[in-house]
Amino acid sequence: MTELEKGPKGRRRGRGARERILSASQQLFREQGINRTGMDQLCAAAEVSKRTAYQHFTGKDELVAEYLRRFDPSVLSGVFDRTDLTPRERLLAAFDVPSTTPLCPYIAAAVELHDPQHPASQCARDYKKAVAARLADTAREAGAADPEQLGEQLALLIDGAAARTRVLNADAFPAAAAIAAALIDNAIPATAGDDRRRECREFGPVGQTPPRVNDVRKVLPERIQSHRPA
Repeated sequence: MTELEKGPKGRRRGRGARERILSASQQLFREQGINRTGMDQLCAAAEVSKRTAYQHFTGKDELVAEYLRRFDPSVLSGVFDRTDLTPRERLLAAFDVPSTTPLCPYIAAAVELHDPQHPASQCARDYKKAVAARLADTAREAGAADPEQLGEQLALLIDGAAARTRVLNADAFPAAAAIAAALIDNAIPATAGDDRRRECREFGPVGQTPPRVNDVRKVLPERIQSHRPA
């Protein structure tokens, strides 16, 4: 059995240290930013020595990348993997984001790092592409004529709403959801299926004023409460 290293408080550390470091990074990076969080502070919060930290991560850059990789590996499974919603409802559910949700960690990391070659920047790009791909796949299920285009449009709306909510300290997702409903209706042919026609009857014919977000939420069985990084 290998000897466990003593942490900063004199207690034996080693097993579970990696998880504590990642847990501390999720809290501190989100609360005060990546650049303002130093390794000394992370180690103190995780109750490990710097030696232990560097045994698990070669440096802060690798830690930041791993922090992002673990944030939402399933890519919005709380929205896209739901079987109780129609494809169109799943597209709209992606906009059902509480106004108190922190800024998307992938956007925050990309803005802070200013380095497109940073491993965390690559993680952010991969995740954002994955979100657009899942939106496109769902748009294809809904019968969209050009699902890739609709997926990119909806992804842009989500990210824009997330950034605008943070900058203005006001919920921008209701307006984004209304725009999304109009885009979806325009992208899906009227003959796309019974589910789509049923939803049109609930929201009103294509061409009318886009529904308010509360109207959109009436057709969702429950509010999406789990965190989703935009």
